[in-house]
Amino acid sequence: MHSSNYWIKHFKANALQKRINWAQEPNISTDEIETILHSLQAWQLGETSEGKQLIAAAEKYAAKIEEPEYVEAIRLFIKEEQKHGNNLGAYLDNIGKERIKQNWGDTLFRKVRHLNTSMESWTIAVIVVESTAQIFYQSLKDATECGLLKEICTDILIDEAHHITFQTERLAAIYHSKSAYAKSWRKIVYKYFFIGTSLLVWFANKRLFKAGDNTFECYMNKMELKYSKTIKKITKPYTFQIA
Repeated sequence: MHSSNYWIKHFKANALQKRINWAQEPNISTDEIETILHSLQAWQLGETSEGKQLIAAAEKYAAKIEEPEYVEAIRLFIKEEQKHGNNLGAYLDNIGKERIKQNWGDTLFRKVRHLNTSMESWTIAVIVVESTAQIFYQSLKDATECGLLKEICTDILIDEAHHITFQTERLAAIYHSKSAYAKSWRKIVYKYFFIGTSLLVWFANKRLFKAGDNTFECYMNKMELKYSKTIKKITKPYTFQIA
């Protein structure tokens, strides 16, 4: 497991990376826009959260474990997510489509997280959402011939891979701090949370997923594999790295 200081350095260095050529025109067809627009607008909205509840949970958790650096790492993580939202928003502006202010999925998620003060619950939730995001953005990339949108998706996918590692390492630390009994039922809860969230994301974005060559069975198989990899990393013994 990497230290919070390691992740602070990572997020700061990654913020300097420029992977998108904004000088290019968005070359996207009317049919592609019709297929992807609803999901693109919804995810753009979801990526723009201020993360106040997550920061509050991180502050409470960091004080408990005496690791104040973790809060800074979380702030930088949120800033990177907001970059995704800004990039998707800029793309919507470029193709003359509006940035929506409300979506049922985003509204539901925001209401739930207002009730959530547990770092463990936040972390597993983020891992699941980031896992679905990997499939979503790959599907979006595959569903378009627009070079600019493909570059935006590639940039997000690179970031998401690190985000999942960042969150999985933290969940592993939380998991290993629990008793044997607490660990046993957590595996069940994590799995059903993975399944439930995966289903919600599919039904909200199934047209986009299908456009990216993902059937329901294919999508769920990918999420099952992601869950298996996640639970394996969380439950195996780990060592803390100072960096």
